[in-house]
Amino acid sequence: MKPGHFPISDWSEDDRPREKLMLKGIDALSDAELIAILIGSGSRNESAVDLSKRILASVDNLNSLGKMSVSQLMNFKGIGEAKAITIIAALELGRRRRAEDVAELIKITSSKLVFEIMQPIIGELAHEEFWVLFLNNSNKVISKSQLSKGGMTGTVVDARLVFKLAFETGATSLILCHNHPSGSLIPSEADKQITKKLKSAGESLDVKILDHLIITETNYYSFVDEGIF
Repeated sequence: MKPGHFPISDWSEDDRPREKLMLKGIDALSDAELIAILIGSGSRNESAVDLSKRILASVDNLNSLGKMSVSQLMNFKGIGEAKAITIIAALELGRRRRAEDVAELIKITSSKLVFEIMQPIIGELAHEEFWVLFLNNSNKVISKSQLSKGGMTGTVVDARLVFKLAFETGATSLILCHNHPSGSLIPSEADKQITKKLKSAGESLDVKILDHLIITETNYYSFVDEGIF
């Protein structure tokens, strides 16, 4: 008899999430059951679902799980290199899918929209990155570029490169973005200085700086919205 003819209760613990998906659909599965499908099997003393529950219990959420390295995941008994890589790859695909989903939101109409575009790209990083959105006359995004990559507490931005790229893309305005891995939404003095420097340079080059956003995993700070731009 084919395995699919057995009720779920007759299946092994490791196979039940797959059968549940086939019978009830992907939405019926819990996070632990989805991860269990990824890792495939547990051990003699622990099913894949129980192992997945144990992993999830040690992190705040799936975003936190997505930040873990292969070596960190391998600290869990029952997770070897192959299973760790599979988990990381699956969560990265999810992150990239979110980034593609917001790619349709081309015309910038609010700071919230900028956050929705950039959060999947830089909001969950453990290091700081500085990005620029290049816009045309209609406030539509022509392109977006990473200008620099730093450590936990800061990054350096070359103003000449910013405007070189603006001219190359034909941009008439820019939106500055960088993340704070610490989760803080308070702009540093360095943040304020680079904003002032680029805004001043843009005025002389006829390229307007529309805003500067500080982005974290769950929120953002807009210089314009806060009235300090």
